[in-house]
Amino acid sequence: MKLALDTNRYTDLCRGEASVIELVERAEEVWLPFIVLGELRAGFAVGSQGPRNEAVLRRFLLKPGVGILYADEQTTHHYANIYRQLRKQGTPIPTNDMWIAALVLQHSLMLCARDAHFDALAQLTRV
Repeated sequence: MKLALDTNRYTDLCRGEASVIELVERAEEVWLPFIVLGELRAGFAVGSQGPRNEAVLRRFLLKPGVGILYADEQTTHHYANIYRQLRKQGTPIPTNDMWIAALVLQHSLMLCARDAHFDALAQLTRV
């Protein structure tokens, strides 16, 4: 399984949530979209445990099979299709989550996220 972690599920992983730990351990690849890194680091910047949280994140990113997903031109086509679909459905979701969904679709990943608004994108495989 090739897995993309949303911000809230990375946080759950760090808090020791068994279901997320099991998914990450079973995955052959684990990806953090660059948007997730930005959201995490924004939280670190305003939190009281920033340096500790950054160290934990850096260790996670160094693990075998873990990587960062960056957007490219192809991602923008997926983003545009998602934008059109959500607009037509009348089911908007946060912009950052549209970028995450675009990356997940582009790279044929399974999305590990708690946000129910991802349900508006039936083409996403969720775990």
